[in-house]
Amino acid sequence: MSTPLTPGSAAAVAKGDALPSFEVRLTRGDLVRYAGASGDFNPIHWSDRVAGVAGLPGVIAHGMLSMALAGRVLTAWTGDPAAVRSYGTRFTRPVVVPDDDAGAVVELGGTVAEVREQDGVRVAVVDLTAVFDGRTVLGRARAEVVLPH
Repeated sequence: MSTPLTPGSAAAVAKGDALPSFEVRLTRGDLVRYAGASGDFNPIHWSDRVAGVAGLPGVIAHGMLSMALAGRVLTAWTGDPAAVRSYGTRFTRPVVVPDDDAGAVVELGGTVAEVREQDGVRVAVVDLTAVFDGRTVLGRARAEVVLPH
């Protein structure tokens, strides 16, 4: 595997390169703010009682929030959100956010799976990771990123 890439190093990229990784701490306050921004006020994202009735281990982060956080790996690396051509994932496990000041820590990263030329444009296919409590929370998280020349 190559040396980890640094932010803004998208021009010189090869298969197997690791994108810069980082951690994000989510609190219940973050979930409330995301609910307001997204319009998703489902009580499983703020009520322990409703989450329990739904069979969940506790209040969980919005799946789209987890996806967006993993997408930050791409935008931090490229420095250009418009470089992300496509991004898709499956939600495999929830991020359980406790009602305390510590919150939940999600580890985010990515690896270049392929670099190809497509219609005169260099494209990197990136496999993204989001890990909570030692387990992945996104499955098949893959993006295509347009690379600078």
